[in-house]
Amino acid sequence: MFDVEGFILVGGKSTRMGEDKAALSFDGRTSIQRTAAEMAPVTSRVCLVGARQDQGRSPLENVPDIHRHWGALGGIHAALIACRSPWALVVACDLPFLTTELFGRLESLRADPFDAIVPVQPDERPQPLCAIYRRDTCLSHAERLIEREEHTPRVLLAAVNTRWVQFAELEDLPGADHFFFNMNTPADLAQARKIIQGMNLGGKH
Repeated sequence: MFDVEGFILVGGKSTRMGEDKAALSFDGRTSIQRTAAEMAPVTSRVCLVGARQDQGRSPLENVPDIHRHWGALGGIHAALIACRSPWALVVACDLPFLTTELFGRLESLRADPFDAIVPVQPDERPQPLCAIYRRDTCLSHAERLIEREEHTPRVLLAAVNTRWVQFAELEDLPGADHFFFNMNTPADLAQARKIIQGMNLGGKH
């Protein structure tokens, strides 16, 4: 049995997109379906976090937010509350090009004394919404930070032992150029669909 559970954060307001990012369709699959399929081989279960009523059609278990409208840290906190395994893989629904190979690489880097395994994008920004968290340690810190009115994951990552995974450690993986492509606007959506079309033409998943 795997000791990692997967959680897809879907509770954002999608203000700039103008429609629910979790329900956007790519090559016949939604963002949720794509991400869940890539997580399934390396996790013991996959859940949605913060799903709204209109996402109830998904067969995935829905984990409700504990602190609604708390942003990304609230979503991570809800995932850690629901996690029954030692580790939680937490990803955002608007990163459509994450892969099983990427998740597996991050999982392979877990080791004491680290409590969080967080990739660093090519632009050198950390990506806490494609990361692995040690449940017990990160949950206790997240709860204390929320009590202090903190909202951002970077404060959590500064409070625990974080293993920063530089992009150079990931760039050999298939599809690495697009791992951290983030969809926030209709223009981003159009670009994502072009990328997928190119992948299909090139025979890549």
